[in-house]
Amino acid sequence: MTDSGFPRRIQKLRERRRMNRKALSECCGLSKGMIAAYERGEREPSLGTLVELADFFEVPVDYLLGRQNFL
Repeated sequence: MTDSGFPRRIQKLRERRRMNRKALSECCGLSKGMIAAYERGEREPSLGTLVELADFFEVPVDYLLGRQNFL
């Protein structure tokens, strides 16, 4: 897992908001297990989920994908 990839970035954003996986899952309508799988790099979000996460964290999708620095 690299600092610039989706798994690390989603985890860093969640931790910056002092949220646990359950809280994020409830806000985004995902399971806690799915958030964990994203953070471990085991699963990739659908385009719709990616957009929803970007909107929730108020970051560009390109930031989540590691294509742009934002924070």
